[in-house]
Amino acid sequence: MEDQQISQEDNQSMMDKLSALWRVIAIPLAAVLLALVIGAILLAVSGANPFRAYAALVEGSFGSMKAFGRTLAKATPLIFSGLAVAFAFKAGLFNIGAQGQLLFGALASAAAGFMITGLPPFLHATLALLIGATAGALFAAIPGALKAYTGAHEVITTIMLNYVAINMTDYFADGPFKDRTEGNIVARTPEILDSARIPSIGEIPVGFLLAVLAAIIVWWLLWRTTLGFEIRTVGLSPHAAKYAGMKVAATVILTMVISGVLAGIGGAIETQGIVYRYQPGFNAGLGFDGITIALLGKTHPIGIIPAAILIGAMKAGASTMQFNAGVAKEITDVIQALMLFFVTADIIIRKLIRSKAESGETVTLSGWGQQ
Repeated sequence: MEDQQISQEDNQSMMDKLSALWRVIAIPLAAVLLALVIGAILLAVSGANPFRAYAALVEGSFGSMKAFGRTLAKATPLIFSGLAVAFAFKAGLFNIGAQGQLLFGALASAAAGFMITGLPPFLHATLALLIGATAGALFAAIPGALKAYTGAHEVITTIMLNYVAINMTDYFADGPFKDRTEGNIVARTPEILDSARIPSIGEIPVGFLLAVLAAIIVWWLLWRTTLGFEIRTVGLSPHAAKYAGMKVAATVILTMVISGVLAGIGGAIETQGIVYRYQPGFNAGLGFDGITIALLGKTHPIGIIPAAILIGAMKAGASTMQFNAGVAKEITDVIQALMLFFVTADIIIRKLIRSKAESGETVTLSGWGQQ
């Protein structure tokens, strides 16, 4: 009788866990499906065949190992930018500056990649990656310090600093770091040395494996360490955190620095593993896409991985959809925007799926740091 009661309790515990998991994934899953349905309607209205278009999208992103590798390559910087935004969310901060931090990381790693010579491959690649991470961290520390010591809102400061980053990196790519190869008129740096490049294992980019490892580390840091507890406490209530003896200002700055490290690594891996140089425009939008990734993944480090793969697949398969189905590449941007809309305006999804329970990890524009 006692064994039967224990078994029933175990079954109930399992059902509770599955129910909690469903509440977490229901809204982003419904947002994706609804965005795809509306996207299909838009495709049909424009004269394209939605089934053929989506089939081409899948073919271009998962139809072969090469296509799958391209999807993972597209997803890699998105995982890092999504982690950067999500990590800041946990402290109640909205880091819109991931784009600028990513650009500085990409430029700094490129400079380290072509300026530093004589190092063995692993050491050179690691050093360039660390330099990119440091550049992102330093640039993120500025809005963190302004927030902590002056109260300046991080949304405003990071937006403005994005423009600073764009113009400064453009200057270096067309000035001190410009590729002086004969005949080159494009603003770009020289190619990084082979020793600074991040390789692939077959068609699988090593950078993607690093991104997955980073997501696991961020999860561990947030939910298994004292620092993570302090970060989440500051995000829920800075006043309560201060009353409990936590150093709120230091936590805010450190959170932004770690967020910048993640964004900077994303830019560095894009340089070292994909482009092999820094060129303005090649990294455009990757940091801003991190907002979509973070929200779609419910700001959970592990949830960010499938969210980034989904958006990466859309980016990787967009050209195939364009050529095979005659669809403009911009349609994928529209679908991505719809996903973001439905995730943030989750009351629409809740009414559609008649969800009565609150999500366990909700982030909306009215409560950026909520859990």
